[in-house]
Amino acid sequence: MAEIKNYTLNFGPQHPAAHGVLRLVLELDGEVIQRADPHIGLLHRGTEKLAEQKTYLQSVPYMDRLDYVSMMSNEHAYVMAIEKMLGLEVPLRAQYIRVMFDEITRLLNHLLWIGAHALDVGAMAVFLYAFREREDLMDCYEAVSGARMHAAYYRPGGVYRDLPDEMPKHKPSLLKNEKAMRLLNESRQGSLLDFIEDFTNRFPKYVDEYETLLTDNRIWKQRLVGIGVVSPERAKAMGFTGPMLRGSGVEWDLRKKQPYEVYDLLDFDIPVGVNGDSYDRYLVRVEEMRQSNRIIKQCVEWLRNNSGPVITTNYKVAPPGRVNMKSNMEELIHHFKLFSEGFHVPAGEAYAAVEHPKGEFGIYMISDGANKPYRMKIRAPGFAHLQGLNEMVKGHMIADAVTIIGTQDIVFGEIDR
Repeated sequence: MAEIKNYTLNFGPQHPAAHGVLRLVLELDGEVIQRADPHIGLLHRGTEKLAEQKTYLQSVPYMDRLDYVSMMSNEHAYVMAIEKMLGLEVPLRAQYIRVMFDEITRLLNHLLWIGAHALDVGAMAVFLYAFREREDLMDCYEAVSGARMHAAYYRPGGVYRDLPDEMPKHKPSLLKNEKAMRLLNESRQGSLLDFIEDFTNRFPKYVDEYETLLTDNRIWKQRLVGIGVVSPERAKAMGFTGPMLRGSGVEWDLRKKQPYEVYDLLDFDIPVGVNGDSYDRYLVRVEEMRQSNRIIKQCVEWLRNNSGPVITTNYKVAPPGRVNMKSNMEELIHHFKLFSEGFHVPAGEAYAAVEHPKGEFGIYMISDGANKPYRMKIRAPGFAHLQGLNEMVKGHMIADAVTIIGTQDIVFGEIDR
């Protein structure tokens, strides 16, 4: 009879299921994992150090590139830390816009996660379905910021600009005739808010489609149920947050427990798991998509009925309007100073955190009174989750390691930083 050998296996860093440049050194007893040692640093860009060389405003686009699936959520924590140190008041309309785009970002994140996770486990179709919906949400990003991914839309004191009154339309091409264009442009006849409202009306049906494909699927359940079980005590001890913590049955969500912006004015529920396995985390994230849709609907309704400024009128921090800048010397000076030198933040320190799609994303910032941060530290949720990988995969098969990496929903931009 053949002897079972102990192997050391490299999983990644160019493995399609490694979700980034993760190198996992697996110690195996046959096909059972005895130990998993994650090696990181292959994507390191030194974001925290780069921020010390840039003005506060210049670092906003760096935030988009951390977790590049949850762009605006990263920006949100960063601008909140600056606002805390400056004592800035954010206009109410800007707060609603931020919350709406935070939830659009949550949908973007969870759609990529469900598609990629299903693909890792062997289900092909969900990936194509999820990207169909992501396309519409990317168009919302593009409509407000001009970029489909790295938006740089949030600014200290509010957002870059108000929501557009017109939604960009598809143009006829060699591949699509006019009839196809008419169908594609049906929901794009009004403003961005009209388009988002139309999407929120369609979206619950799409989530039902994902659930039809996966939730009671025999193979999906065989691959996820009982895999990567984490008890509530261990989840808290290992620093898990977001769906990883809620999947273990801990009802902790910053939007409810430490509300920021206008979350305390909105009606939504926190989904919580029971068993702490990969299947429960899947169910939690699917329900989160439904709850995000509810929040977006409420924001659309409020934004329709309430106009107002979307950025602070403190011209030391935010640029004056283009018309004023071009007709008034004082405003021109403010504009020039802001974009050449930046604004100075009083000496002090602040920590601001948001309920990012992956968990608690926090920015700890120290200012020495200059126009750039003295130090900045990013609290990335994926980093804590990856640390728990060894404990989660021990005793499982190699194939289960793929499932567990998928259920952690890690993105390497924020882990390596």
